[in-house]
Amino acid sequence: MRYSKLFGKTQKQISKEIESKSHQLLVKAGFVDQLAAGIYTWLPLGKKSLSKIDEIIRTQMNAIGGQEITMPILHPKKNWVQTGRWDSVDILFKLKSTHGAQYALGPTHEEVITPLVAKYINSYKDLPIFLYQIQTKLRDEPRAKSGVIRGREFGMKDMYSFHTDQKDLASFYQKVIDAYLNIFSQCGLEAKVTEASGGEFTKKYSHEFLVISPAGEDTVIYCPNCTFAQNKEISKFKATDPCPKCSGELAADKAIEVGNIFDLETKFSKDFNLTYLDKSGKKEYVYMGCYGLGDTRLVGAIVENNHDELGIIWPEKIAPYKLHLISISSRKIDQKIRENKNTSNLENPAKVAEDLYKDLTLNNIEVLFDDRKDTTPGQKLVDADLIGCPYKLVISQKSLSAGGFELTKRGQNESKIVTRDQLLETLL
Repeated sequence: MRYSKLFGKTQKQISKEIESKSHQLLVKAGFVDQLAAGIYTWLPLGKKSLSKIDEIIRTQMNAIGGQEITMPILHPKKNWVQTGRWDSVDILFKLKSTHGAQYALGPTHEEVITPLVAKYINSYKDLPIFLYQIQTKLRDEPRAKSGVIRGREFGMKDMYSFHTDQKDLASFYQKVIDAYLNIFSQCGLEAKVTEASGGEFTKKYSHEFLVISPAGEDTVIYCPNCTFAQNKEISKFKATDPCPKCSGELAADKAIEVGNIFDLETKFSKDFNLTYLDKSGKKEYVYMGCYGLGDTRLVGAIVENNHDELGIIWPEKIAPYKLHLISISSRKIDQKIRENKNTSNLENPAKVAEDLYKDLTLNNIEVLFDDRKDTTPGQKLVDADLIGCPYKLVISQKSLSAGGFELTKRGQNESKIVTRDQLLETLL
């Protein structure tokens, strides 16, 4: 991609009302644009990273048997009345059509998925089944904040599982935990599997996936030496207490919630009469699980935990581009080349960069090529660090005279001169 053609450039000035670091960087680097509080447009750079996260999610959900669907965002009121949640869910956007019908804008999809599955499930032979979607959710948050970490309109992967009994549900529940940890690891994050309140669904614990960060809204009580972790709101433990698992000293930190999972038991099955016939022909209620993961929120958490004073430092698998290519020419050399004076030992950095860009593209390497001719070298370098691609490659007369191109890995201060073949070896 040529930066000169990219929609959504970096910004020098952003609103002083933007407080969180991830919000500042995503807006300043040209990844998102804020329409209103909690409502964002994902610009081309942001959309590329978000799409890569979604593909990681799809791969993991498919690997455990998930089948992807897309459900409506517009939900009839009667479905929410049937579960008793029309008046009890305080973040529910409600609207009335010009024809008198009332609807909710989906903050979650139990009210849609359960009656859907009831149309297709008859016997135990139809179970288990695992359905998921990656889709927009809408929640009337009283205070949208921290940019894409807490929005009113946001992206989420929600999966619903359907089982004959509690044992089968528990087995799949653990598979989802493992899949989620794989997702977060590939996104460059370490998430703690944290016990939390079951809320309105169950008396049991649910589980949240929390990433330790100063920008977090939750507090996690955890053991640095083992896997014990609880949300502070339900925990009887506090920092410095002995761990109930290994007796080590507990710690407490702020954390961002990036996913949560619930054992729904038979709550929604009973609401919508979702049943199956067991092997003896007896009618039983289906057991359900719910598994949420915020993909747009995940972008915010990644940036909160992967940045420095210069900008974003993207993990390789989700960076919008793997390489940021910059050509730097001096005016004197450019003038000499144009006039063909004393240039037998000189190469044109801009021409070399053009040829390399085409070469890398043919090798299926994602490149963001800063080909701007009216921008100073300093500004190009500043923009590259702000955007945060994993590798920055500078082609200048100095690098060419040294035998190649100047390669720097984002987040590291040292650069090295590499040849074309060494560059390809590194990137591939």
